[in-house]
Amino acid sequence: MYRCNGRKSFDNPSKIGHLEALCYAPPVLTVLLPAFNEEAALPKVFGPIAEALAGREYRVVVVDDGSCDETAAVTQRAAAEGPVILVQHGVNRGLAQAMRTGISWALEHGEGQDDILVALDADNTHPPALIPRMADMITAGRADVVIASRYASGGEEIGLAPHRRLFSAGASWLLRSNFPIPGARDYTCGFRAYRVTLLERAADRWGVDGLVEEEGFACMAEILIKLSLLGAQVAEVPLVLRYDLKEGASKMKVARTIRQYLGLIRRLKRLRQAA
Repeated sequence: MYRCNGRKSFDNPSKIGHLEALCYAPPVLTVLLPAFNEEAALPKVFGPIAEALAGREYRVVVVDDGSCDETAAVTQRAAAEGPVILVQHGVNRGLAQAMRTGISWALEHGEGQDDILVALDADNTHPPALIPRMADMITAGRADVVIASRYASGGEEIGLAPHRRLFSAGASWLLRSNFPIPGARDYTCGFRAYRVTLLERAADRWGVDGLVEEEGFACMAEILIKLSLLGAQVAEVPLVLRYDLKEGASKMKVARTIRQYLGLIRRLKRLRQAA
């Protein structure tokens, strides 16, 4: 089976050589920004993305998760000036549903076999300058998933409260102890690059809703661990998390997220045993 631009299929092998040139599409980079009430932060994110990706083919997809502020209007103004797309939830449905929506959008609008999806926070804490390096590692075949990691050599957290540092480090340690993934140390950071064909394989196996079953912030660990069960090669680049630049209060409820991680571990152990 030959897939043209990740969409059309051809069963006759004799046609493949003739069609390769016609069907090849250069890789497209989709930048996914799940956003809830980020009117102040988004303008500070759009500019650095454009600077980092100058000369590359890319699009920015903002999933507005039922914001009550001007997130949609800010995104629409950016769309008038650049490759920015607004996808809206009528009501707030949480990070997990925003990730489902963004992954589904990337799969439905794929351009080629080498497409890449990069997800990062919309709150100005993740530096878009890392995106080219992360994407290039996937294009070069060095990884299927690249994590911007606080725990890689050179990584750092600036402006994060001590109890949040302890929680994040402890969560990654707990997840790593139960699900060791070569190349991965930061299991919870949402700043990642994914090979889209890997996400397609995951969707074929579980469906997008099955890939992201967990609600809340624990969904990011779930995505990483499930992709590792498909044999994904994982690598990291150091992330300097700038929590001091964050606009507004954190949306994470620590106690609830702890319960979600513990439930996730139990569920994924059963999944691993059944695989």
